Amino acid sequence: MTKKERALKAVEILKEIYPNAVCSLISKSPFELLVAVRLSAQCTDARVNLVTPALFERYKTIEDFASADVKEVEGYIRSCGFYKNKAESIVGMAQKILSDFGGRVPDNIDDLITLPGVGRKTANLIVGDVYGKAAIVVDTHCIRITNRLGLVSEKDPKKIEFALKKIIPAEEGSDFCHRIVLFGRDTCSARKPKCGDCPMSGICKKAGV
Repeated sequence: MTKKERALKAVEILKEIYPNAVCSLISKSPFELLVAVRLSAQCTDARVNLVTPALFERYKTIEDFASADVKEVEGYIRSCGFYKNKAESIVGMAQKILSDFGGRVPDNIDDLITLPGVGRKTANLIVGDVYGKAAIVVDTHCIRITNRLGLVSEKDPKKIEFALKKIIPAEEGSDFCHRIVLFGRDTCSARKPKCGDCPMSGICKKAGV
């Protein structure tokens, strides 16, 4: 079985298990999603979803965030960890979007990664979820599981992103990555993968190892 054949089979299996592939972060606008993704670094999505309602009630627009006091933002997001850096980058993102992009969250990776605190993982998520463009979101689940399946033999996120783009259909990439996260939480965990109950054991190179 080639890598592409294995990838297509993985896409098919994950679709059956998780027909509704959605980002677990709750947001009502592109900028809210951008903020939520920034907060999710080294933090669970569940924790972020507990923090953002009050944050988004206090700062309702990009303009509100751009003029916000960083120390005050820190108070809202403290429980997400690394709150000082996150608060600074969130305010900085808002300011740069207003000054450089006319108040609109950019729709391409090259522009998105110029924003403070935004890397390729975040940029891909925005491009895929907000703008419906081809995207591969490489997080820890994606790195672990695609290596175990034998889809890639890399640990570098950027190399994995481009390798997966060659074998995952463009229209499936974003949803595939959302499903990988759910699969990683449910079955293919880092420490104790449930290989005996795994629906992907038939195509996985590391099954039972």
